Amino acid sequence: MGEAKKLFIKTYGCQMNVYDSERMAEALGGAGYVATDRADDADMILLNTCHIREKAAEKVYSELGRLKPLKAERPDLKIGVTGCVAQAEGEEIMRRQPLVDLVVGPQSYHRLPQMEARVAEGHKALDTDFPEEDKFETLQKRPRAARGPSAFLTVQEGCDKFCAFCVVPYTRGAEVSRPAARILSEARDLVSRGVREVTLLGQNVNAYHGAAPEGEGPWSLADLARGLAAIEGLERIRYTTSHPNDMADDLIQAHADCDKLMPYLHLPVQSGSDRILKAMNRKHTARQYLDLIARIRARRPDIMLSGDFIVGFPGETDEDFEQTLALIEAVNYGQAYSFKYSPRPGTPAAERAGHVDDAVATERLRRLQALLERQQKAVQQAMVGREVGVLFEKPGRMPGQIVGKSDYLHAVHVPGPQDLIGQVRRVRIVESTSNSLAGELI
Repeated sequence: MGEAKKLFIKTYGCQMNVYDSERMAEALGGAGYVATDRADDADMILLNTCHIREKAAEKVYSELGRLKPLKAERPDLKIGVTGCVAQAEGEEIMRRQPLVDLVVGPQSYHRLPQMEARVAEGHKALDTDFPEEDKFETLQKRPRAARGPSAFLTVQEGCDKFCAFCVVPYTRGAEVSRPAARILSEARDLVSRGVREVTLLGQNVNAYHGAAPEGEGPWSLADLARGLAAIEGLERIRYTTSHPNDMADDLIQAHADCDKLMPYLHLPVQSGSDRILKAMNRKHTARQYLDLIARIRARRPDIMLSGDFIVGFPGETDEDFEQTLALIEAVNYGQAYSFKYSPRPGTPAAERAGHVDDAVATERLRRLQALLERQQKAVQQAMVGREVGVLFEKPGRMPGQIVGKSDYLHAVHVPGPQDLIGQVRRVRIVESTSNSLAGELI
C-alpha cells in the first residue's frame, strides 16, 4: 500500500456540520485519506461552511485567499468547499477563487471519493444536487474508527418553516427524516465503538417523522427516543434544534418518563414581540411559547431551557425589544444564543425596509446578553450542593482532573482518575465558575 494521503477539514457553524465533517472524513478514508490537524501538512483541504452567520460567504473567500500561498507552493494540493455556502454559491466559488478544485453541497458529500478521483485526473468537480440516493445509507458502509463518549447523529435534515431570516430551506432543502431502523442501526454501531451519549440532530429535529422499523406509520421524535433508550449501553439521549410549533404532547411526555432523555431543551423563540414574530414568519405568538414552556415544566420541572434570539430585526422598535426582555425574564434560561440581525441574500427579510441602526442593535444586544448572562450564572449557582450525573469525556486542564457534561449540559470538572472517561458517575456540585461547575465524586 502507498503512503496515506492527509485530509484537513475546517468546520464552521452548527453541530450538523460537525457531524457532516466526520462523515466526509469517513467517506474519504475509503479513498486512502487520514485526518490531520495541520492545513500545511494536508494533501486535501476542505472548508465545511455554514451560511447562518453574518457575511458567511465573504469569510470563506477570505479563508481561501489565505490558502493561496500554500496552493502556489504545492500545486498538487486539493482544495474543496463543502456545506451550505457551497450549496448557495455553487460555481461562483470556482469563478472567484480558481484555486478551488471541488465544490459539494451538504446533500452530496457521499460522492466525495468520486469527485476526488476526478480532481486527481486534472478536472474540476462540482455537485450541488439534491440526489435521490440516501447519502447516509451509502456512508454507513464505510469502516469507522473508535469514538469518544459523545457523538452527534443526524436524524432529520431540511426545514419547511421558511422563517423570513433563514437560508436553511434553500441550502438544506425540504424536511426529510431518516428511517428509524437506520438510525437505530447507526446508534448501535456508535455504542459498539465507545459512545454512551448521542445528540440527535436536525434543522427542525422535533418535526422528525421517519418510517417505523416495522414499516408502518411514521415514528415521532418521542418514538425514536424511546427506541434508542432500549439500546443497551446507550445511556443518554439529547436532541437539537427544535421549533416550538413541533413540540408535540408525546415528546413533552417523553421528557417525563424516558429516563435516558436528558433534562435539557434548546427551544428557540427569536423574539418576544408578536409583531416581530409574525414578520419573521414564526407562526406562533409569545403567549403560545410561554404556555408551551409551562406545559413542558409541568411534566419535567427541573428541565433546563436554552434559546435563540435575534435583535434588530427589520422594523423592531424599542417596545418590541422590551417585550423580548420580558419573555426572557418569564422563562429564565439556563443558556441562550443571541445575535444582531444580518441579512441573508435570497431571504424575504433581506429585501425589507426598516433596518435598525447598527448602534441601536448593538446596544440592544448588549442589554439582552447581560440579562441572559445573569440568568445563566444564577442557574449555575443553583446547582451548587446538588447531585447530578456526569458523563466524563476527557482529562481536565489540571493534573488529576477529568471533565464531562452534566445531565443539564453543564461542563463539570472533578478530581478523578482518567479511567472514568466514558462512564457516567454521580457528582456533587461544590462550586460554580464562569463557564463551568466544579464537583466531587460521590
